[in-house]
Amino acid sequence: MMKLTILSATVAATAAFAPANTLPVTKSALFSTPTEEEVVTTESATTDIPADIPQPASVAVKPINGWVPDESLPCYGLPGAIAPTGYFDPLGFAQTGITLNEIKRNREAEVMHGRVAMIACLGYFAGEQLPSPFGITGPANDQLQQMPAIPFVMLASTIAAVEIRRARIGWVEPDFGDWSKTLWKLRDNYYPGDVGFDPLGLKPTNAKDFANMQTKELQNGRLAMIGWAGMCSQELVNHRTIMGTIDFYQKVFAGVNPYEGCGDGVIC
Repeated sequence: MMKLTILSATVAATAAFAPANTLPVTKSALFSTPTEEEVVTTESATTDIPADIPQPASVAVKPINGWVPDESLPCYGLPGAIAPTGYFDPLGFAQTGITLNEIKRNREAEVMHGRVAMIACLGYFAGEQLPSPFGITGPANDQLQQMPAIPFVMLASTIAAVEIRRARIGWVEPDFGDWSKTLWKLRDNYYPGDVGFDPLGLKPTNAKDFANMQTKELQNGRLAMIGWAGMCSQELVNHRTIMGTIDFYQKVFAGVNPYEGCGDGVIC
């Protein structure tokens, strides 16, 4: 079970969204690739316009953190690919036909999940090793349900407030008259993951430096998602803390019985 979970997390977390020289084109029912009927309708609508009617000039896109969406590039030119895999998208999340809004939404999800996973990895070790003011103990998987009601409500309220704030910054306000126009739509001038929170002033002003830092954050976030999946799965399997699991296998490899001194029905 643990291996299957880690494998699934690995495939999902390593779907890079960044430019490369080649882009494999695949068909998938999971993504909104235009159908043949839509393509024909679009082409016929274009050809029906008389030649003597001037066409509107294409509007220049203003760079966002130095990034200008380029439809000819994989993932519209967003950073995130490094050696040895380069541009890696086996499931087609950024295949030809995926809209710019969908690409930005997928990148937003990847960046935010990566940040949460990095905090979670730190929280697993800190929560299991440091004393808790509420008497919370044991594996991190079992700690949330040990929280008293008031601190739990405060935690949930903080998470809700942060998510609402992020939605107001990056997402288009809902149009209840025609909800399909604004559902899941990000603002045109919003860079995925850039919510304006930079208390240490680490955000580069140079476009190249920003792309490099974004790639570093993405790679660390992807690794953290895999790492968190592994720790969570391990604790679900043996119900031990991370350090407790390390101590357990140190005894095994040293030839010591790790269950010596354990009472009946006690996990130790």
